[in-house]
Amino acid sequence: MAKEKKQVERITARDADFAQWYTDVVTKAELIDYSGIKGMFVLRPYAYALWENIQKELDTQFKALGHENVCMPLLIPESLLQKEKDHVEGFAPEVAWVTHGGSEPLQERLCVRPTSETLFCEHWAHVVHSWRDLPKLYNQWVSVIRWEKTSRPFLRHREFLWQEGHTIHATQEEAMAETEQMLEVYANFCENYLAMPVVRGEKTEKEKFAGAEKTYTIECMMHDRKALQSGTSHYFGDGFAKAFDITFSNKNNQLQHPFETSWGLSTRIIGGIIMTHGDDNGLILPPKVAPIQVIVTPIAQHKPGVIEAAESICSRLKAIGIRTKADLSDQSPGWKFAEYEMKGVPLRIEIGPKDLEQAQCVLVRRDNGAKEFITLDALETQVPIALDAIHDGLFQKAKKNLEENTFAATTMEEAKQIIETKGGFIKTMWCGDLECELKMKEEVGVSSRCIPFKQEEISDVCPCCGKPAKKMVYWGVAY
Repeated sequence: MAKEKKQVERITARDADFAQWYTDVVTKAELIDYSGIKGMFVLRPYAYALWENIQKELDTQFKALGHENVCMPLLIPESLLQKEKDHVEGFAPEVAWVTHGGSEPLQERLCVRPTSETLFCEHWAHVVHSWRDLPKLYNQWVSVIRWEKTSRPFLRHREFLWQEGHTIHATQEEAMAETEQMLEVYANFCENYLAMPVVRGEKTEKEKFAGAEKTYTIECMMHDRKALQSGTSHYFGDGFAKAFDITFSNKNNQLQHPFETSWGLSTRIIGGIIMTHGDDNGLILPPKVAPIQVIVTPIAQHKPGVIEAAESICSRLKAIGIRTKADLSDQSPGWKFAEYEMKGVPLRIEIGPKDLEQAQCVLVRRDNGAKEFITLDALETQVPIALDAIHDGLFQKAKKNLEENTFAATTMEEAKQIIETKGGFIKTMWCGDLECELKMKEEVGVSSRCIPFKQEEISDVCPCCGKPAKKMVYWGVAY
């Protein structure tokens, strides 16, 4: 009994202490363990299985667009990192250095990659010579090191997993098209697979990636109305190519510099899934990426035929490609219910002696607790319908949260009042000056999230300085 009570004990309520709720979920749902190094976390099997499902789908989409997977070295010579000034300055505070090989000091420090632009540029300088060599559409699935001062599971790791795409093109137009295309891949993935609505837009000059000419982003709103940058796509122009002396002969047999992009999405998105969909009973996972989509729970499993029926349901659903598990352990049904609710399994199927008599089973949705009786003959048709309905329900709930907590403001005072009383995203006009962007941070407590692609004309002046406005900007408190 003591073990059972400990397993199903309640977690901190989201609205009482969101930060503690989050910590409770990532530990009690067996996603994360803490290692002996601050900021470096153990991804437990359940978390890694979730990442594998994300990786599998994105990798399929990347390859369908012509991208190939490669693997660059882990270490970057300091001299190589120094070649692009803005890039190195942007990452310098987070870089970890290797100074010794065994017991011998190295002649040159080696950076443990925080990102791999410089490595790709070095490689491309070796292999790109003619317009016929272009484009190169590469991606890699690796870990990177960024020495964060503060850490939090999934949201800020000193070491984290991600994919980083890097491409190089003959023309500016091709590179820009790639940048825009990959942002849309991320946006569609978040909405269609993770049930997370996004705001698409461009980062300001202050917030763009170090060394990029343009950075595009998708911004998501969490349950606590804070923002999470969930994927970015960068256009580098020919700046990196010039710094690394990458040239090719074009169709007119003239030497020119190519144009580059990079784009990435990391395990941080798992934190986004947790904070977008979870509730006071734990995780709620989107069906399309959940490691277990359906949990089959036998009721009164000591009765004749119950275990056999549970196993049959599990086998039938696996046969149509649904990730299904039957829990045949000796724990009580209540313990099992709480266990898999905590783990966010989208759909529970209950089967007991009375259900067998009527050739039926019970479907229970994790997102809203709704129950539905279906005949066993309808299993293969009704379960996929239920999973799709769960995805749609999660998306609509998250979209409602985004829409109801996005506010327009025309003055600094109005923006400050919104943040202090409501939170969420604030839409204002902006003159484009850095001073006003910094003023919003200092006086209102928000950072620019993006200049959205879908512009609105809220007013004709900047709320910070009163000068004519150029763009509408989304602002928010971000993770």
